[in-house]
Amino acid sequence: MAKRSIPEVNAGSMADIAFLLLIFFLVTTTIESNTGITVKLPPKPQENTPPPPPVKEKNVLVVVVNKNNQLLINNQLKELKDVKQTAIDFLDNNGDLSCNYCEGNKEALSSDNPDKAVISLRNDRETSYKTYIAVQNELIAAYNELRERERQKKFPNEVPYVQIEEEFNAARTPQARKDHLEPIILELQKRFPRKLIETAPKKH
Repeated sequence: MAKRSIPEVNAGSMADIAFLLLIFFLVTTTIESNTGITVKLPPKPQENTPPPPPVKEKNVLVVVVNKNNQLLINNQLKELKDVKQTAIDFLDNNGDLSCNYCEGNKEALSSDNPDKAVISLRNDRETSYKTYIAVQNELIAAYNELRERERQKKFPNEVPYVQIEEEFNAARTPQARKDHLEPIILELQKRFPRKLIETAPKKH
């Protein structure tokens, strides 16, 4: 009885299949990594640097995005839609009555004036980047809205404030136009200076 011949396996084809499987698993495998937000701290002050002047608690609006992406403003739970108006009310308050262009409620327990008003934005390491940026954008929008209000008062024939900034920073804008816009920007920023401090995440 004739012996059956054992079919040979093409080793070259097996190597190709193994290589393709390796590539497949490398492409489809998800490698977990730590997620979160880190903030670069300012450099350590020199020894002879005088301490900064004390800031009254009422002149600081503390905005916290916790690890559960919940938003707290001065320890009160808030929604994202409330951030911009809360910041506007704080910046525009005029508690010490020194701001002749402010339109706020002049509450004694809120900020004295725009120059003293500071917004502190804090987060945890587990805070999602998307939530943090959304809150940050709302705070910046508050400054821009107040500056636009002042632009309408002082420079009614000029383009909106955000457009002024974009035009001033654009490389294609002629220098003569930039020279015209610069004092306008400085004046509007002086009225509502952006004192937005981003604090490093807490260590657990």
